[in-house]
Amino acid sequence: MNNYYRITGYCEQEDFCFILDCYGAFEKLWQFSSFLIQKGLKVLEVGAESKFADGNLSRIVENTEKIVLRANAKGKPEYVTQTVDGVTYTAVKVADKVYVPDRSQIA
Repeated sequence: MNNYYRITGYCEQEDFCFILDCYGAFEKLWQFSSFLIQKGLKVLEVGAESKFADGNLSRIVENTEKIVLRANAKGKPEYVTQTVDGVTYTAVKVADKVYVPDRSQIA
């Protein structure tokens, strides 16, 4: 999967958090992050498909025109632990959706 990115962010003004995926809409991860920052959102976690573990969020199909909202909730995202293949990682939780933003960070 080329150009598959996932970002967790927070909107201070409206006090909500979110997980967004895009697959093909941006050539580079920094372009996706920059787009959200320009909209006044805080970027908390970023990852290309090789960096994160899906958790209970399946991948989206390629779409060069859309960013997909995977989860949103009031307040900031929660940080929890999640075990994947016998290894415990720090994971991000937004509403009932959980994923590991960085598989190199073992809890």
